[in-house]
Amino acid sequence: MKPIRLAVAAVFLLASPALAQPVAQSPTGNLEKLSPGTGTVAPRPIPQGGRRAEVIRKHLENIRLPPGFKIGLYAIVPDARHMAVGPSIGIVFVGTRKGHVYAVADRDKDRIADEVTAFAPPIQFRVPNGVCFSRDGVLFVVEQNRVLEFPAAESLFERPDIAAFVVTKQGELIPPSEESYNHTARVCRIGPDNKLYIALGQPYNVPPRDKIALYNKVGVGGIIRIDQDGKSREVYATGIRNSVGMDFNPADKTLWFTDNQVDGMGDDRPPEELNRAPQIGQNFGFPYYGGDRVRTNEYKNDPLPAGLVPPQVEMAAHAANLGMTFYTGTMFPQFYRGGIFTAQHGSWNRTKPIGARVMFTSLKPDGTADQSEVFAEGWLTENGEYLGRPVDVAMLPDGSLLVSDDTAGAIYRISYEGQ
Repeated sequence: MKPIRLAVAAVFLLASPALAQPVAQSPTGNLEKLSPGTGTVAPRPIPQGGRRAEVIRKHLENIRLPPGFKIGLYAIVPDARHMAVGPSIGIVFVGTRKGHVYAVADRDKDRIADEVTAFAPPIQFRVPNGVCFSRDGVLFVVEQNRVLEFPAAESLFERPDIAAFVVTKQGELIPPSEESYNHTARVCRIGPDNKLYIALGQPYNVPPRDKIALYNKVGVGGIIRIDQDGKSREVYATGIRNSVGMDFNPADKTLWFTDNQVDGMGDDRPPEELNRAPQIGQNFGFPYYGGDRVRTNEYKNDPLPAGLVPPQVEMAAHAANLGMTFYTGTMFPQFYRGGIFTAQHGSWNRTKPIGARVMFTSLKPDGTADQSEVFAEGWLTENGEYLGRPVDVAMLPDGSLLVSDDTAGAIYRISYEGQ
């Protein structure tokens, strides 16, 4: 079968005319100079009430949760994707696959957002899906092919002239020739080594052989790590089709990530994956495997590289497991503490839709996966209609769980109130 490459996007990120000067190179390690700013265009608040909010709250009545849990509307955020909760005052920054990053503020701490505004509006973002914080409060925004940092994001999020710096220049995160329409939503995390980890989906359903060497070299179809100033780039893991969720286990410092697997192989194969990468240099099997131990048609006769790492968990085929987080709070019962929440966006390449739910995976004492189960569901109706599609999960300082939804354009909050 001839490999099908996803359509190449013909959009190029340009500096906004509102910027008085180009965004500067990263000053990480020297934050005395916090200029230039991004401009003077004031962000407009996103309306939080009205009929749209009423309809979303009505849909949430259909969501099924374990006993003692409650879900409510936290914020209306257009195209809400991956989230980063600020370590200082809990401002939630939300990436999208469009051209905006949003800042969500709950000023009175009633666990419902008071204000949602576009963050750094003069910057023309290009697929700013990936957002993550360093431990000392620097916000990183990973776009399709650029990385930016905002040293004072949480304290100055309302200002249009907030300082912005380039960590990785446009066109240097991946080769521009490998930019595509799909598999471009990046995610990021700061690791225990204080480096920035970035997942780089590859632009094919199954890539041709003449791309493998390039992808392994630069980390496309893998996970890379760099210093926070953009230097010392390394390929941390390979053999990954399209990871759109990762997090570090705070107990043993190991990296875990979700991986969306090959389309076009039927409703129930191959399974999607939740993986564990305790060390650099591991290969997780793609494109030789389209999912755990299911050979792809394109590579079924190829010899397997040595040492391929199997997944920790097989998830339902085509459920689109995206964002994930380790639960480190104390609000939820003991069973959930230290485990993994993952968001399933829902299927498109399936005759009967599946997904649109939040999963929970518990861990064994040795730090490996135990079992997975459905935690929250009901966004997919019996007739196959999506009332919402979860993308990411993140924890607020009080231990409640946020769930983003890019279809409804909302963020939900799940809390535990006891039985």
